[in-house]
Amino acid sequence: MKSRKNQSSTNMKFLIALPLIIIALISLLIIVNKESQKPGSDMASHPSIENQPTIGEADAPVSIVEFGDFLCPACKSWGEYIYPELKKDYIDKGLVKLSYVNVLFHGEESILASLAAEVVYKNDPQAYWDFHKKLFSEQPVEHVGQWVTIEKILEVAEATTNIDLQQLENDLIEKSTMDEVDIDDKLVKEYKVEMTPSVIINGVMMDNPMDYGEIKKLIEQQLEDN
Repeated sequence: MKSRKNQSSTNMKFLIALPLIIIALISLLIIVNKESQKPGSDMASHPSIENQPTIGEADAPVSIVEFGDFLCPACKSWGEYIYPELKKDYIDKGLVKLSYVNVLFHGEESILASLAAEVVYKNDPQAYWDFHKKLFSEQPVEHVGQWVTIEKILEVAEATTNIDLQQLENDLIEKSTMDEVDIDDKLVKEYKVEMTPSVIINGVMMDNPMDYGEIKKLIEQQLEDN
């Protein structure tokens, strides 16, 4: 008789616990499914954006870092087609901030363009994004040899900034912002960036940075989690 009571008690405890077990399993499945649908790969951390050119509210819950090269046609396309949508849908609403990190995949021209961008950011930060956009717009449709020159940079800076052009030229010749460019290069190596553009959103590297639908999907997931 005592054995039956114990068995009955055990069965009752199991029946009481069963719904909790089911709920826990369902929650686990939801989490696993959500992770499997993430349109990118988790990184060990999110890149530091300290002293990086950033547009958007400082306390925006979603941080996006674009690794780009002024010599990269795909980066130019990202700026022309993805960025305006991102700005309209999220940056202007205070939900996303975007930072830019220079990549040097095209050698000396990439270095020169990056040095110039860093000089502009250092001396006229409010004009940085106008300079950034204008320099990308000067990228030729077809490869025509070297196009990033000191003369071209001065032309772009004159049209978009208020900095002293003679000082800019001196800074480029002396490579005065090479330390800042080296910081970017270290980030490129640290995050194993192998293509441009590469886009990291709150520590997740996008599989396809040219797919705005996937970018929106990840942003929405991050906003929901925050």
